[in-house]
Amino acid sequence: MKLYFRQSILAVLLLVTSGALSAANYFLCVQPVLPPDQVKQNYAPLSKYLTEKTGHTFSIKTYRNFLTYWARMQKAKDMHFILDAAHFTDYRIQRKAYRVLVKFPDTVSFTVVTGEENFVFEMEELISKKIATMASPGMGAVRLNGMFPNPVRLPFYIEASDSVDAVEKVIDGHVDAAIIPSPLVGNYESLNSVVSTEPVPHMAMSASPEIPDEVAQAVKQALLDAAKTPEGNKMLEAMRIEYFEDADADDYDGYAQLLEGMFGY
Repeated sequence: MKLYFRQSILAVLLLVTSGALSAANYFLCVQPVLPPDQVKQNYAPLSKYLTEKTGHTFSIKTYRNFLTYWARMQKAKDMHFILDAAHFTDYRIQRKAYRVLVKFPDTVSFTVVTGEENFVFEMEELISKKIATMASPGMGAVRLNGMFPNPVRLPFYIEASDSVDAVEKVIDGHVDAAIIPSPLVGNYESLNSVVSTEPVPHMAMSASPEIPDEVAQAVKQALLDAAKTPEGNKMLEAMRIEYFEDADADDYDGYAQLLEGMFGY
């Protein structure tokens, strides 16, 4: 009986030790729609929640702009989990063998905005005008390019480091308009909306092929179950979403075509 008891204790200790040794550090990469400091602040509740729920350590990784982000994506180094837009998600599924886990609910669009005293009713009015946009291949820049198919009738694109910078350029009068994610428009009372793009599936969480399947599934389940627990609801409230919903490759199929013509595609 004593021998059996000792063996049982040893087995438990080995299991606990094995679990501790298997804990790993992962980067959670987020597209650079906002300034790096704000990205880290906004997604800190998510990284903390995943760390607590999975036993692995998740750290937010940010990027200066979309050009840097796109270049890093080509190498896919240390991009363990990524939360970003539909066209990038589909690209990584097709070219980098990433797996879609979950997504934000609903869809998202981009909106062209002007200052409160600059009323614009048609996009043609912005030809030869200055429009602030994040660098291509960010979704805003991709959508903006599609609004001006005639290469001799274009606005002047003024690069913004992020959406906040784009709005500030409008408010300061440095540009005539900007294109930003539609959910941000309501944060500013001094903006007029000109047009919104066709909505696409909201941001998805995808996992690198180098991530063990059990880890990817643990992340997926933790996010799908978030709305069922107090700590999960606290995280969701901090991120201003109601829940994460299940997603797969079919949800994003075809959106990578928006990147056609982009260097490296």
